[in-house]
Amino acid sequence: MSDGSTLVQILGLMPAANGMAVFLGNEKKTFSIHVDHGVGTSIALLLKGEKRERPLTHDLIHLILQGFGITVDRVLINDLRNDTYFARLTLRQVGPGGTSITEIDARPSDCVAVALETQKPIHVAKAVWDKVSDMTPFLQELKKKFETGEEGEEGQAGGEAKGEGEQPRDGGKGPRKKS
Repeated sequence: MSDGSTLVQILGLMPAANGMAVFLGNEKKTFSIHVDHGVGTSIALLLKGEKRERPLTHDLIHLILQGFGITVDRVLINDLRNDTYFARLTLRQVGPGGTSITEIDARPSDCVAVALETQKPIHVAKAVWDKVSDMTPFLQELKKKFETGEEGEEGQAGGEAKGEGEQPRDGGKGPRKKS
């Protein structure tokens, strides 16, 4: 990306006491954001390609955007302050008067779910990428425990962590932080 941001994908999910940890990263680094149970469930369903009988919030957002001819260009996790991540959602609408591009502030958890729903890329700003700790060894240990059936620290063996041979579904088809 010309702005220096890094393309990431969802590498795994893990239940946590107050929600779910979403592991984002690439072959160089992994970090996690923590999301509430509702958004975590939405992300898990989207990763599995499952839909509920009635639309969830992120399904509804996608339907509204489609209804108005608005597309998601990208998601950017653009800041990390006081253990809280911030993100921007870039939207595009093409109409008779031309193209309108709007960038809005949003929770990274919502942005990740919208990116999955719309199959758009998830990017992390260079400043955030440089600031986050690499959790790759931790995620690899979780995956190993999950594969061997050992209990993880949350009482589950790594939750939804993806296996080594699996390709995670993400918007990029392309220790505790809040979102």
